[in-house]
Amino acid sequence: MPKIGDRAVVVGASMGGLLAARVLADSYRRVTIVERDPLPVSGSARKGVPQGRHAHGLLPRGAQILDELFPGLLAGLAADGVPVLRHPREFRFFLGGHLLCQDGAPGEPAYAQSRPYLERRVRDRVRALPGVTIRDQCEVAGLVTTPARDRVVGARVLPRAGSGSEELLAADLVVDATGRSGRTPAWLTELGYDPPAEEQLLVDIKYASRYLRLPAGALGEEKLILIGTQPTRPTAMALFAQEDNRWILTLAGYAGHHPPTDPDGFLAFAQSLAPAHVIAAIRSAQPLSEIRAHRFPANLRRRYERLRRFPAGLLVIGDAIYGQGMTVAALQAAALRKSLTGGEQNLARRYFRAAAKPVSTAWQLTTGADLAVPTVAAPRPFSVRILNTYIGHLQHAAEHDPALTQQFLRVTGLLDPPARLLRPAVTLRVLTGNLRRHRTPAHTSRQPSHGGLTEPAK
Repeated sequence: MPKIGDRAVVVGASMGGLLAARVLADSYRRVTIVERDPLPVSGSARKGVPQGRHAHGLLPRGAQILDELFPGLLAGLAADGVPVLRHPREFRFFLGGHLLCQDGAPGEPAYAQSRPYLERRVRDRVRALPGVTIRDQCEVAGLVTTPARDRVVGARVLPRAGSGSEELLAADLVVDATGRSGRTPAWLTELGYDPPAEEQLLVDIKYASRYLRLPAGALGEEKLILIGTQPTRPTAMALFAQEDNRWILTLAGYAGHHPPTDPDGFLAFAQSLAPAHVIAAIRSAQPLSEIRAHRFPANLRRRYERLRRFPAGLLVIGDAIYGQGMTVAALQAAALRKSLTGGEQNLARRYFRAAAKPVSTAWQLTTGADLAVPTVAAPRPFSVRILNTYIGHLQHAAEHDPALTQQFLRVTGLLDPPARLLRPAVTLRVLTGNLRRHRTPAHTSRQPSHGGLTEPAK
């Protein structure tokens, strides 16, 4: 791809910033990433990514994009011992009170690495790119613009550690990749532009997590256990195999149902959710860390694509959507890559419109699941109530239908659009599956003894 500029500056070295830098390296001679935190050499969690200490899953579409941007990355994960899950028997999804079918043919492979580990591997690949520099322990204090304030031409950078004066980094493009804490709305206001409209759904979710080492074979073939919320229970649990032969146990709950962080309370909370064989495995496990908590107040989406005026030389990547964050960042990076082929002219407008489509899909899936939880205090439009009722029937039918299970997981993995679940062939399977179950005695032998859960943060 021909270069369209000399330097791009990316604010933030989390997944969104790293993927943006990878894409920008094809179009700019120099790319500088500015990060507030000291970046660890190892794959340890850091202050700026508190959610990194909890269960994460790289969704299948996100994995595909990462392997396109970094050829061989996924093979490297597998070679390093990251669990690669292919067969339905390796997953236990208990969603909305229904255990999805564990039969059927292998599907798209899933990679079960921790967030800090994946971020380090991606960071290493980005750092090795020609022309890319990562400057940690520095903070962007503000933007520099033309006198007319119609174009951003650089960023003011301050070192956070030790002494040092403010430095001006000239740039053809500045990309804010700091997510929820991003200062672009405030910067726009300072420059005389309208900030983006915001959509917010208050959820007040708290996570509590601990790394464990389970005895070999304690869970048989199962390597990823996800127990979601039910209409009568706003709590959830994830138990994922990860690299280094360890597991992560994450408990979650909405407002008024937060998991405790003391060992006894933590175990009791897990017992209220998991089946007997899972609790037995947890009891026999060796704890590898303290119990750490993270509270997530709300899903937040900023609608940059709706702004009529926006300065040239500035973009934003990353939204505060929990549950799909890494994959949404990958989708936005893919949208940026495509938008850059059209050059600098109207880049912001093209990019924001292109990125809005995958973000809308992720927003629809995540908020739809939240609105199925009674403790979330928010209006529920008729369309949402109808769709959530249908999803409940689909999950019910999917208990014994591998085709329905696979299609549902392809949609939640962002491989297929949500509309795929409403195709006539799918709705017919949902209808016949529910009719068949009503005519036969309910089967409970495969269900957890204490109930089900919602997807943890990614």
